[in-house]
Amino acid sequence: MSDFCFQDGQKVLFIGDSITDCGRRSPAAPLGDGYVSLLHDLVIWRWPERSINWVNKGIGGNRVTDLQFRWEDDVTREQPEWLSVKIGINDLHSHLLDMEGGVSPTKFREVYDEILSRAAAETEARLVLITPFYISTDRSGQSFRSRVLETLPEYISTVEAMAAKYEARLVRLQAMFQEQLKHRPPDVFCPEPVHPNRTGHLMIAQEVLRILCE
Repeated sequence: MSDFCFQDGQKVLFIGDSITDCGRRSPAAPLGDGYVSLLHDLVIWRWPERSINWVNKGIGGNRVTDLQFRWEDDVTREQPEWLSVKIGINDLHSHLLDMEGGVSPTKFREVYDEILSRAAAETEARLVLITPFYISTDRSGQSFRSRVLETLPEYISTVEAMAAKYEARLVRLQAMFQEQLKHRPPDVFCPEPVHPNRTGHLMIAQEVLRILCE
C-alpha cells in the first residue's frame, strides 16, 4: 500500500444517500456506523501519526438532485481536500417507480456532471466516485429486483464516465459485490439489496481504501 492517500491535516468529505449517512445524524454521530466510520478506523490503524478531519454529509433517501440542492452548503463551503460521492440507487428507484421528481438515466448524467463541474471550479478537492450497487442475483425478468439489475448499468456508466472526465478515483462496488455473490448468498452482506450489513460496509471501506492507496 502506497502513501498516495490521505495526508496529515486534510479534510475528507463524504456525500451521498443512506448508505453514507448510516446514522451519522443520530445516534451514531458524526460519522455514522457504516463504511465512513470503518474507513476512518482503518486509516487510523494504518497511519496513526496523521490527523485527518472526517466529515460525513450523507442523507438517507437522497438523489443526485438533492446533492445539487445542498452542494453550496455541504461541499463548497467545506473546501475539502478529498471529496467522495456515493449516489444513484434512489435515483434509479425513483425512475422505475415513476415517482414525482424521478431521476432518469439522462437526468442523472446531467446533474452528476453539473455538481462535479462545480467541485472542480469551486474547490481543489480530489474526487472519489463510488458506483451505486444492488446486492441481488435475481435475473428472472419477472420481479422488481431483476428490473433494478437490468437498469443499474445505465447509472453506473455515468459514474464511470464522470470518473474519466474529472480524473477521479473510481470505486466499482457493483462489480465487487457481484464477484462475492458467486461464492455467498446476498444475505451474508445485506438484509435487503440496498443497505449493507456490517460485513457489507466493511467491504466497502476496504475497497475505498484499496482504490485510494493502490
